[in-house]
Amino acid sequence: MTRIRRGYVARRRRTKMRLFASSFQGAHSRLTRTIIQQKIRVLVSSHRDRDRQKRNFRRLWITRINAVIRERGVSYSYSRLIRDLYKKQLLLNRKILAQIAISNKNCLYMISDEIIKEVDWKESAGII
Repeated sequence: MTRIRRGYVARRRRTKMRLFASSFQGAHSRLTRTIIQQKIRVLVSSHRDRDRQKRNFRRLWITRINAVIRERGVSYSYSRLIRDLYKKQLLLNRKILAQIAISNKNCLYMISDEIIKEVDWKESAGII
């Protein structure tokens, strides 16, 4: 009986895994079992941290907007600005508002002043 050369599929699978883990240190890049475990941990962490990154950026944008709005007047805050934006039905998300707050504070002040005038006028007239 002739000899059968085995292991082609398994070797190709392990080589692919080693390419994935080539930047890891020590046994995490050399040993097959630890590569598999480390790959699972890395993929779980990356999935979790993508959600965490979105959360952190949203917090950063809110902080920036609130800081710029409070510079103008103590009585006006981030929550009132967002409430008035919704009442006026302006579709500006927090990312855009934060960019406006950093690059051009006067533009954000103009937007907030217009919103305040419009909402206060409607509330005093009894429309809302």
